[in-house]
Amino acid sequence: MSIWFNDYDLDPVNKRGLSSMTGLLDIQVTELKENSLVGTMPVTDKTKQPFGLLHGGASCVLAESLGSIASNLVVDPKKFAAVGQSINASHIKSAKSGLVTGICEAIHIGKKSHVWEIKIFNEEKQLVCVSRLTMAIITK
Repeated sequence: MSIWFNDYDLDPVNKRGLSSMTGLLDIQVTELKENSLVGTMPVTDKTKQPFGLLHGGASCVLAESLGSIASNLVVDPKKFAAVGQSINASHIKSAKSGLVTGICEAIHIGKKSHVWEIKIFNEEKQLVCVSRLTMAIITK
């Protein structure tokens, strides 16, 4: 049984973020699975730190963006909104180019909070970052 509130088309989901940080960093949701969401971000000058490696903050932006999108696709959008409450990240390996892919899986889906694990991989399928995100569910 799927965790999503509706059957969502990815085009409107991605268009919604075009004018925000997700658009600035070219983050795209590429797949909705039964209990997870997948998205990508290019490793470019916009997402690198001065040494030419993927910036840890950019990894956090990808993780929080995917978790935030996921939580907002779980709740009834007419009644609730999901907002970030806490994030942590462990940076395992660097990425210098290409696309990184985040896989966002639910750990807990409650009435007042959601907890997501986001694993980010480079193009060689090596783990770059693992993050845990807690989202607060608020009434609109």
